[in-house]
Amino acid sequence: MPHRIPATCFLLLFVTACAGTPHKGEADDGARATLAILESTDVHSNVMSYDYYRLAEDPTLGFERLATLVREARREFPNNLLFDAGDTIQGTALADWQARGEPLACGDKLAMYKAMDALGYDGGTIGNHEFNYGLPFLDQVTDARLDVDGVTPRRCTGPDFPLVLANVDSARTGKPLFAPSAVLERRIKAVDAHGREVESSIRIGIIGFTPPPILEWDKDNLAGRVTVSGVVEAARRHLPALRAQGVDLVVAISHGGINPSAYTSDMENANWHLAAEPGIDVLLLGHSHQAFPDPGNAKSRFATMPEVDNERGFLRGKPAVMGNFWGKSLGVVELALVREDGRWRIDAPATHAEVRDLRLADGRFVAPDPAIAAAIRAEHEATIRYVSTPIGSTDFAMGSQLTVVGDVSTIEPVNRAQQAYVERHIGDTRPDLAGIPVLSAVAPFKVGFGGAGDFTDIAAGPLAIRNAADLYQYPNTIAALRLDGAGIKAWLERSAGYFNTIDPSSTQPQELVNRRFPAYNFDIIQGAIRYRIDLAKPPGARIVDLEFRGRPIDPAAPFLLVTNNYRAGGGGDFPGADADHAAFDSPIMNRDVLIEWIRARGRLTRAADAGERPWRFVPMQTRGAVTFTSASGQLDRAHAAGIEGVRLVRDHGDGMATYAIDLSSPR
Repeated sequence: MPHRIPATCFLLLFVTACAGTPHKGEADDGARATLAILESTDVHSNVMSYDYYRLAEDPTLGFERLATLVREARREFPNNLLFDAGDTIQGTALADWQARGEPLACGDKLAMYKAMDALGYDGGTIGNHEFNYGLPFLDQVTDARLDVDGVTPRRCTGPDFPLVLANVDSARTGKPLFAPSAVLERRIKAVDAHGREVESSIRIGIIGFTPPPILEWDKDNLAGRVTVSGVVEAARRHLPALRAQGVDLVVAISHGGINPSAYTSDMENANWHLAAEPGIDVLLLGHSHQAFPDPGNAKSRFATMPEVDNERGFLRGKPAVMGNFWGKSLGVVELALVREDGRWRIDAPATHAEVRDLRLADGRFVAPDPAIAAAIRAEHEATIRYVSTPIGSTDFAMGSQLTVVGDVSTIEPVNRAQQAYVERHIGDTRPDLAGIPVLSAVAPFKVGFGGAGDFTDIAAGPLAIRNAADLYQYPNTIAALRLDGAGIKAWLERSAGYFNTIDPSSTQPQELVNRRFPAYNFDIIQGAIRYRIDLAKPPGARIVDLEFRGRPIDPAAPFLLVTNNYRAGGGGDFPGADADHAAFDSPIMNRDVLIEWIRARGRLTRAADAGERPWRFVPMQTRGAVTFTSASGQLDRAHAAGIEGVRLVRDHGDGMATYAIDLSSPR
């Protein structure tokens, strides 16, 4: 991949830029140095500390504040390198505007990359969400000149740093889609065995990986165009050539998390296994939207994993870091280096990793770096104008704060739009399926994982594009599957894994939600469907009283279930989500379908567009409280949505609160 470095960035080739001028001879054996490896990951195009859905500042996130942490770390560690672990160019209205609203010109640089270049990155990798806008867009914004079907390579404007990816190949050529690795030669300050300050060269290899399930998640964009290998297989294929280039260290930039389960080549979070590969010295991780190490978190799952040091940030004996998400924090690996046999080696006992947050100990947040806002001011302002385009109005508030207990105010409008679209267009391509009942499934995307601001919250009144984007965040496209009644039940059983099994005899508080089950897999099906969820039963046996149009559903009856391309391609491991059940695919994004539906409706009403509550819990008398966490101040919302039995247990004082739900009545 071409790698262009403007004159203003040449100083960044020297890790000690702007420092003093020590003796420049190469360091002898016994010399020591400290090198900081800095990492961002899962920024998801949150360049600004700004919520485009609310048109409001959000100091809890943003690359412009992450940049401040980077500059502080660089002052602390004159020897440093900065890398990004992927999921960078998708995730906000800014990203969607540049990819879909007003597509970026070939000669213009993506706003996210403008911001990163302003900070001077040394390298990065490709995350799974980089593929969401398709290979032609990815080729353009990275200037990768991809040799793959469906792409006409052009000389466009990409980032000023190398992007590496070792486990995705072109199906046409069998060669890597991006350069699998790169070698960076830098100068660092060191102290020799006699205590004298010296300068020395260091050669660092970088190699990148993305989650193998991208072929399922982005099937429409990738099927037949690329092949994907497991991260371990790709490492074994490409590491020898990288090592042969005389590198001192290899940094694996792997967009994935940590899973010590038995390895498979399609494993999503395989870095526990990647860490065991000889030839890898440091791991920069991502994808899981978690921090590692996380020593202050008593509930951290990393604390009990085998061969994982959650205090010092080591994974199977090697330093590793995962810097959380949305620009909320910076990963820092402080490498202690020692010169041995003419090469730099890691002194593991003196090395550690940590995650530095935007939020300070006193509750304040670090200030934004003004250079970032200046770099993308025009794009930021254009995005605000774009998302403010009016599309309709609503007489009810839409919020995802209580979706977990049955509020469908953010679910039903999306389901109605999807259902109407497929009913209208199914006959165009599949007349044989016309007349089959159409159901629709959608999951909540924002239920507080990222804190008090991570909820959909739309007031009654005018609706704009930003509100539709808040209801449906991702650039998925419409898809439908042909299932039978038994398949619909199996789908709902998978979805009901979102809840914990509740022991009615326990006197201790029990959490309603299984925190390890992603909310985006909690599909709610609508379309004259009614069902109940029995929390006393284990996952897989919870759906009871399943009805269609007021009668018990026929297990053999045919249905069309509308979803998105991610889910239809196997994302979330739902039964029946495969090619054998594919019935309808459209290049139209789910969000665009929603926008046009709202425009056609003009004004939404609660009675017509948010009054079909398809599921309830089976009544259960519990001795102890059943609790869930949501935003503060939700009791009035519960009442407006017709959800009774919710009471406040404790307000956390940070915009979040714990509630209890009374399961004893049908509500």
